[in-house]
Amino acid sequence: MPPTKEAETGLAPAATATTWAAAWTTSMQRPSASFAPNWSEEGFASQTVRQVVRVTVGGDAVRIRLSNAYGTGPLTITGATIAACTGGAAVQQDTLQHLTVGGKRAFTIAAGAELASDPVPFRVVPLDKVTITFYTAEPTGPATFHAQALATSYRTEGDHRDDTDGTAFAETSQSWYHLSGLDVTGGPARLPGVVLFGDSLTEGVGSTLDADRRYPDVLAERLASAGRPRAVLNQGIGGNRVTVDSAWHGDSAVSRFRRDVLGQPGAGTAVILLGINDIGISEVAQASPFPTFAPYTEVSADEVIAGLRGMIQQARTAGLRVVGATVMPAGPSAFSTPRSEAKRAAVNIWIRTSGEYDAIIDFDRAVGSPEDPFRLDPAFDSGDHLHLNDAGYRAMADAIDLADLG
Repeated sequence: MPPTKEAETGLAPAATATTWAAAWTTSMQRPSASFAPNWSEEGFASQTVRQVVRVTVGGDAVRIRLSNAYGTGPLTITGATIAACTGGAAVQQDTLQHLTVGGKRAFTIAAGAELASDPVPFRVVPLDKVTITFYTAEPTGPATFHAQALATSYRTEGDHRDDTDGTAFAETSQSWYHLSGLDVTGGPARLPGVVLFGDSLTEGVGSTLDADRRYPDVLAERLASAGRPRAVLNQGIGGNRVTVDSAWHGDSAVSRFRRDVLGQPGAGTAVILLGINDIGISEVAQASPFPTFAPYTEVSADEVIAGLRGMIQQARTAGLRVVGATVMPAGPSAFSTPRSEAKRAAVNIWIRTSGEYDAIIDFDRAVGSPEDPFRLDPAFDSGDHLHLNDAGYRAMADAIDLADLG
């Protein structure tokens, strides 16, 4: 069962008068081996974890959200801090503050829940990097996490939440753990946030590690440069499908849409880029080089469209603007066959012509090869024919008419 609304926001009744806006988010996944070594299945015990995020809007006070959505038991955080990042695991000493929940430094998050910290005065501006550190004295069990962060997280033995130089943090990972959001309040008036909802192409697989070159990052930079900074929230999960749950690739988009899009405070627009995994994994046999894609569920174009339509309806009911994005080519990878290309064409025709979205972003045409409609432009291909490089993600962000975001 998905978390309750109270669990999603983490708001106690006394805090409801404060207007919060998500400034950074990521989508939570169940613990798994995933594509690269990570710490999710083992969890943490008498260890400190340090994570760095980049906010997309500013404020005068912040809170963080920690998730135990896929925990099998309560998660106790012995203590947590927040500070300005000065590079790597180092932080600015005079900005370091302890976080509390209900006024207490130690707190427990129930299995299946998300919890927000108390607000702390902490001024941030768009594109600032912020470091969140937590220490767990007792074993946590397997950790709710985000598998492919495209950013470095740090770990060390013992309690180092107050450390500023970062030298103790010798272990690294490319995932985020338990940290699902950072919200801001106060500061100048801001436009409603934009949630970019999708799979690895939204997540940014293929972009440079720690460089913030995913397409959501570049879009946030465009908005800031245009003098219209607004929250740009990356809710992509690698391998995610519209209709199919997966141990490695997250709950289906239809089932996680309420939590990952509608549950984000201050959001006003959702951009949906999904479908290639439903289409492509239908073509991948279990004996292929892609054993992680199980289950190998056959999904039709009509089923993808029905799922997208269901998310549009959820967004409309919640009062959000909905922008649709066309499915990009994947040839000559294993995802691209005559059958899958027919499905992709059918889905893209519906996206372009149905009139069900408030606006359309044609990523298919923006990053596809001018010579071959079944492949990415070679200048944008990361090398696997599925994911983009830094230039490709910039081309995606540049293809967006900012006015279409509302």
